[in-house]
This record gives sequence, structure tokens and C-alpha cells, in this order.
Amino acid sequence: MESGVLELYVLGDLTPEENLKVEEMAALYPEVKAELAEIEKTLGELADSYAIEPSESSRDSFLSKLTFNEEENITSLPTAKAEHNSQETLNKKEAEVIPLNNTKLNFYKYSFAACFALLIMSVAALFVLYGNLQESKEQLAVLQSSNQDYANQVNYLDKKVESTNEILSVYTNPDFKMVELKGTANSPESKMLVAFNPKEQKVMIDMKNMSMPTHDENHQYQLWALVDGKPVDLGVFDGVVSEAAMKKMKAIDKAQAFAVTLEPKGGSVNPTLEKMMVMGAI
Repeated sequence: MESGVLELYVLGDLTPEENLKVEEMAALYPEVKAELAEIEKTLGELADSYAIEPSESSRDSFLSKLTFNEEENITSLPTAKAEHNSQETLNKKEAEVIPLNNTKLNFYKYSFAACFALLIMSVAALFVLYGNLQESKEQLAVLQSSNQDYANQVNYLDKKVESTNEILSVYTNPDFKMVELKGTANSPESKMLVAFNPKEQKVMIDMKNMSMPTHDENHQYQLWALVDGKPVDLGVFDGVVSEAAMKKMKAIDKAQAFAVTLEPKGGSVNPTLEKMMVMGAI
């Protein structure tokens, strides 16, 4: 009743076989028969609403053009009647109906249901996939963070091993002279150690074990070498204990003593003797 077949039947757009099927269904089911009647009524009212009544002049003109031969009309009456009876017989045969086959209609219904179910399953699968993807991203972020922490630890340990190896190489190399610098009257508690290798022209200070007062951000400590009675600049450093241990200073091949003064940040051309912190002779 909702497939549109009944409307096609009323309009005469079905095949004879399909007409028979509709008529059998109408005979079996009162609701189908009632629906057919309602459709016929509706279409009839629609046709009447659009019908055009011919004018008197048009009708008279049409009838005046018709000619009749009395003998032919009399002779043709039985034939026309026979044809009419034949048509009625054909209509009666066509009125014999067989059950309506809804196979094609059912096929479309089941196909739509299958497609809809597949769509639901696909959407559900997409949600599951999206959730797994988000979880994988979170796990990846955790792994990346862990890898970064591990890399930082490895880098720290590498630097520590390198620093330790450097200290060992300094203390075990007989070419290095260990010069202890002691505090002056400006800072009696201060002390630090300078490693001097005149053969390789290396000067290094022990940043890990030194003890120097903390200075402000506008000052730095400056290391000096006393060479033939003249001070030679060996570079500046901050008085902060460092894990780096040994800090390489400027190269020099000979010296009789070392001293450290407190200078403006960046160092001075000549040492400020009033601010000498530590000193030690070789």
C-alpha cells in the first residue's frame, strides 16, 4: 500500500500481470480495496478539477463534420457488438489476479537495513579507532618524555665522566704542577688549586673544591700569573662551585706564582691589588 503500486494501477501504468496481482490482493484484503477506492476517488476529483467544458460552437463544429452511412452503420453493429463482447472477455481474464510479488521491494528494504547497520558499525569502529589513536598519542608523549629524561641523565653522566677523567688526567700527569692558592688579608678563609703544565702550556683551576666568597653580578674573579715580576692576565671566572671541576684558562708556558683578584665583570687590564683574594707561589 505504500509502494506506489496501487497508484500506478489506478493510472493504468501496470502490465496486465501486475494488474491481476493488485486485483487479487484487493480481493483478499479489504484495506487494499478501500485504499484503491480512495485513490480512484482522489484522482477522479483531481481530474474533474482540471476538466474543461467545450464551448457550444466547438461541439457543433465537431458534430457537423461527422457523416454516417446508414447501411454501414446497420452492418457494422454486430461487428461492434462482437468486438465489445471480446473486450469484456479480455477484461474479465485480466481481472483474474494472482498474488502480488514483493520480492524486489523486500530486496530494497533489506539492502537499506544492511547499509544502515554497516554505517552504524563503521561509526562505532571509527570511535574505537579514534580512542586507540588518542591513547597511543598519550603513550608516545610519555615515552618521549621518558626518553628525554633518560637522554638528559646520560648527557649529565657523560659530562661527569668526562670531568672525572679530566681530573684524573691532571692529577696523574707528572707534567702538571699543583699550585695551592691561599687566602690573603682580604679573604683569609679563601683557597683554590691551580694546575699548571708548562710543557703543554696549560693552566686549569679546580672549580669543584675551591672556596671563594660570593660576588655580585657586576664583578668576577680574575686569575693572574706572575711572570718575571709582571702580572699576566689568564682570564676571568665566577666564584661558584661547579660540577665541571676543572676550568681551562689562558695558555702560558712559564710562571713563578698565581693570584686572584676581584675585578669588574669582564676583567681588567691590570690587577686591583687592594682586592687580591688568594695567592700562591710555584
